[in-house]
Amino acid sequence: MSGSNGAQPSVSSKRFWFAQILAVAAILGIIVPAEYSRLANLDANSAGVFGWLIHLNVDTTPAFIFLLLLPACWFFRRPLISSTRLIALIQKLTADDDHAAGRIDWRALILAIFVGLVSLAVSFWFSTRPMGNSEELSFGSLPPAYHDEYSYLFQAETFLAGRLWLPSHETQPRLFDQMHVLNEGRFASRYYPTTGLWIAPFLKIGHPYWGHWLAGALTAMLIFGCGRELSGNAVGFLAGLFVAISPGMGIFSNLLLAHHPTLAALSGFLFFFLRLLRTHSTFDAFCAGTGLAIAMLGRPMTALGFSLPCGVWFACWLLKNKLALPNAKRMKIFIGMGLPIFLGLFLMFGYNKTLTGSGWKMPYQLYTDLYTPRHVFGFDNVVRGEQKLGPQVLENYDRWAINLTPELALQNVKNRFLASWQWTLGLVPLLVSGIVFVVLGPGTEKRWWLIPAGIVSLHVAHIPYWYDGIMHWHYVFETGPLWVLLFASATVSLVRGWEIQERPWMKYWWSGLVLLTVATSYISLEPFWSTSRADLAVNNVGFSRLKYERVRRLVHQSTGGRRALILVKPDPADRHIDYVVNDPALSGQILFGRYREEPVHLQEILSAFPDRDIYLFDVQSGRLLSLK
Repeated sequence: MSGSNGAQPSVSSKRFWFAQILAVAAILGIIVPAEYSRLANLDANSAGVFGWLIHLNVDTTPAFIFLLLLPACWFFRRPLISSTRLIALIQKLTADDDHAAGRIDWRALILAIFVGLVSLAVSFWFSTRPMGNSEELSFGSLPPAYHDEYSYLFQAETFLAGRLWLPSHETQPRLFDQMHVLNEGRFASRYYPTTGLWIAPFLKIGHPYWGHWLAGALTAMLIFGCGRELSGNAVGFLAGLFVAISPGMGIFSNLLLAHHPTLAALSGFLFFFLRLLRTHSTFDAFCAGTGLAIAMLGRPMTALGFSLPCGVWFACWLLKNKLALPNAKRMKIFIGMGLPIFLGLFLMFGYNKTLTGSGWKMPYQLYTDLYTPRHVFGFDNVVRGEQKLGPQVLENYDRWAINLTPELALQNVKNRFLASWQWTLGLVPLLVSGIVFVVLGPGTEKRWWLIPAGIVSLHVAHIPYWYDGIMHWHYVFETGPLWVLLFASATVSLVRGWEIQERPWMKYWWSGLVLLTVATSYISLEPFWSTSRADLAVNNVGFSRLKYERVRRLVHQSTGGRRALILVKPDPADRHIDYVVNDPALSGQILFGRYREEPVHLQEILSAFPDRDIYLFDVQSGRLLSLK
């Protein structure tokens, strides 16, 4: 059978009552001050409650309204429809077949495919969001927005060329210094290889984002498997479905970053690791180790933070089963888990040595040392970085770093927790879910504790970094599905408890709160809230994408299809958009280089590129001038 049913609250359970009281108190502690402050700051011309409802706070106002409905839902005991019929319908749809004898659980397979398809639909929906005033432009049709995305594309193009690196330009290497790309004789992305390898086949067919859509679908399906393994199909389906419709997952599936390939690998690791603890299967151990190795080659710190609780559990589990499992069996499991991880470390060592000359020095670290020393990991990063400034430092971008102090680290942790709730499912639903899970506990299924432990571990791993992350959370992006697993477990526990306590309307109250929270992420409803969370993300990222698209069109129109070199004079006020982006072989029809003021340097460029038209693009003014 799949895992047990987790927490099973009873009508007399003091912990169930305490969980509900504590959850309501936490909600009140957050939303009452926020709503009081909003009410106190209303414009003098606002018309009472109508003014309060206009431009509401999507994080707190819906929860406040639902709190006003809570007493009625609590005391009204006449069911809307037959509870018996409802429970029977849910049980039929999410029943767990016995697969111990090798039979396929067709319900589970259908549900897993369904959540995967929903995830693909959400990714597609984000890609079709209209941009600007042009009907022909959509979010997915525009160039990438972030420096990192161009570096991953650069890496994928390098791999498609059958290389790990290509040589820097012979005479003008500094001209082609590209963000997050090493350029010290070996022209290569600073990033780890998993993401470039994942993007490469989809880039080859002209649709690089499809790979990330697929990774999102795999993640939703694997999280369904994790929930099913821990507590059956009902929990698994809830978890997989809400991962699929998470606005954060949708927007990141349309960003060519490392998160989606890494998260798919980590979800596979978690699924097979949970199975391993039940099945004692060498195959499950090998699959778990393979997932972790792939994630490690994508985002090492994230893989470490996510998997550390599992590693501790695994070691204790092997020791605890010293008598129950034969030594040969335990050794097979250990090798099955460890071999892929060892091979991953071996591949990383070779990759490092090829790009940096030392197996112990990662390209990521070398790039930081050379170009952005103030961005170094750890406290007092700016102070330490300024002691290692060299001639290659990208001064404007490097000065973006803020010196990390304990106070800033604490603020970053707060920002990351808040943003991860907002972009995953919603502040109130996930806060309540966390409280309910911790108070009720996982019942007899102790494997559940790995889920909150993974959340805490991943947050702790990124405390010593000065930046809180893209959208204030991308360093802990991979905790999103873990939060949704807690939500699914807590939801099933609450519904069961309310059924026992004969509070039939409470499940409708909870469902309404969750669904309204999700709705605010996708739907704009004037005049109550003008922009959904999804559109807010699309507009923020789309701002940079539109800039890249306008420059691309300007260059294309001005060069008329001729081979050209565009010298880019940057805007000092904008350190996050950099147009110096090229293919690894520097063979493109259009090349972008860094403009410098020295006349001698300009003459050298004119001599080095006799077969290209030379232009100067002034980013600040938006003008493109012909120099040759």
